[in-house]
Amino acid sequence: QVQLVESGGGLVQAGGSLRLSCAASGIIFSVHTMGWYRQAPGKQREWVAAINSDGMTKYSDSVRGRFVISRDNTKNTGYLQMNSLKPEDTFVYTCAVRRGIITTVPSLWDYWGQGTQVTVSS
Repeated sequence: QVQLVESGGGLVQAGGSLRLSCAASGIIFSVHTMGWYRQAPGKQREWVAAINSDGMTKYSDSVRGRFVISRDNTKNTGYLQMNSLKPEDTFVYTCAVRRGIITTVPSLWDYWGQGTQVTVSS
């Protein structure tokens, strides 16, 4: 059974930082591409960043230069370091994995976590 469990969300002031973690089990994490999405209630998921099995990364324009995605295959865990947070970064953040290249299309990801809330106060 595949499980993705996010942690590290919370409440932070604008300008602050948080590091999200995504712990994977039930898959060979090292061969999967991992991504992060975010979503507000009633809104569509927004792609944030992704890292493939070779360590290549891509970011959305809204977070590039502020967020850093990484992975530690020895721990079957991926991360999203979020710096210079803004109130508009307030969302539920969810990780996902897939076999294959990086994509921004939500339906092409194979497995999803439950999400972790990030709230940035002004």
